Amino acid sequence: MTSEHTAERDSIKAAASRLLTGTPLRSNGALTVVALAEEASVKRHVLTHRHTDLKDLFYAQVRAQGQVPDSERRLRQELDTTRRQLAEANERIKTLENDNDALARIVNVLAAENALFRDQLQSASSAVVRPLH
Repeated sequence: MTSEHTAERDSIKAAASRLLTGTPLRSNGALTVVALAEEASVKRHVLTHRHTDLKDLFYAQVRAQGQVPDSERRLRQELDTTRRQLAEANERIKTLENDNDALARIVNVLAAENALFRDQLQSASSAVVRPLH
């Protein structure tokens, strides 16, 4: 392991410790990989590609404290919003289906009445019409 690699790991471990204790120096203190990278003064991809074990350890420690990482909290909120929107959309679909069924029945009644009126008109027009003088 190179000294640069060791220095990065030490920096990440110290940053994780500061974030977990609520004493950030360089970041907003959020319990996210972005904040951890900022706190450790490394690029985010260093955590997500090179030091994945430290990223995973950080998230495990966050959960062990009984906290939920901000990214997970946002995803849960988005999921709740999406579920609510889905329920509303399903309710709207049900309403539209009921409206569609009612309109189909109305069209059938009107078509039957139209056929009846056409038959009556046909019967009336077949009568002999005599001009009056």
